[in-house]
Amino acid sequence: MAVFFFGIILDIKYKNNTMNYIIKILLTAIAVFILANILPGVSIESYFISIVVAIVIGLLDSLVKPILIIFTIPITIVTLGLFLFIINAFIILIADYFIGGFRVSNIIWAVIFSILLSLLQSTLYKVLDKQ
Repeated sequence: MAVFFFGIILDIKYKNNTMNYIIKILLTAIAVFILANILPGVSIESYFISIVVAIVIGLLDSLVKPILIIFTIPITIVTLGLFLFIINAFIILIADYFIGGFRVSNIIWAVIFSILLSLLQSTLYKVLDKQ
């Protein structure tokens, strides 16, 4: 009985974390859609594409970005961490390459997009955490 009850508690906690993950993906998709409509160097075809962009950026951030950070530790140290902006822009350009309806014109727009996306995400996530 205790194991079963404990299993129910774990299941509820798992669903809550899954729901938070889904909400964060949707908030990121909203941020991507807003920024793509504001920035002239970034374009997106539909809201569905922004959801795909949010998922792909999340996957690239968790799979590719740590490898890039490890390989670029010396230049990141020399630039006092500013090279991480280039890594984030590179992640955005990789997402641009793989997703058909998402276009970023050059690396400067990718840097601007990644900075504004992280600022907008942190603001939206704080609103989510307060509720």
